[in-house]
Amino acid sequence: MKRFFFISIVIICWACSNDDDKTEDPIFCTEEARPGLEITVKDASDSAFLVEGVEVVITDGDYKETLESFTGSNTFFGAYERTGTYIVTVRKTNYETKTSDPIVVDKDICHVITKNVEVLLEKI
Repeated sequence: MKRFFFISIVIICWACSNDDDKTEDPIFCTEEARPGLEITVKDASDSAFLVEGVEVVITDGDYKETLESFTGSNTFFGAYERTGTYIVTVRKTNYETKTSDPIVVDKDICHVITKNVEVLLEKI
């Protein structure tokens, strides 16, 4: 009986120690901040990019951010490394204001997963 008990303990310990031998590949994350949203705005009639004078605002509950476009870019960026469910509102003089349906931004193990959204504005 003692021998059976001892063998059982040895087998259990061996099985447990083998779980530790299963190592996963290390994960290397970059230190860059990634935007949760990238918004392009176009004229609905001719698909021309609209940047000048465009206001893009995102909200997620109490959170509110006005997105910026960098010089030489046709895209507005925001929600850096921030998950959430966003409503995008786009305004431009002489165009109808456009409000999106909710857009969910998730993340992977390292960063947010950027959502690319195209908004078409119609002239008034």
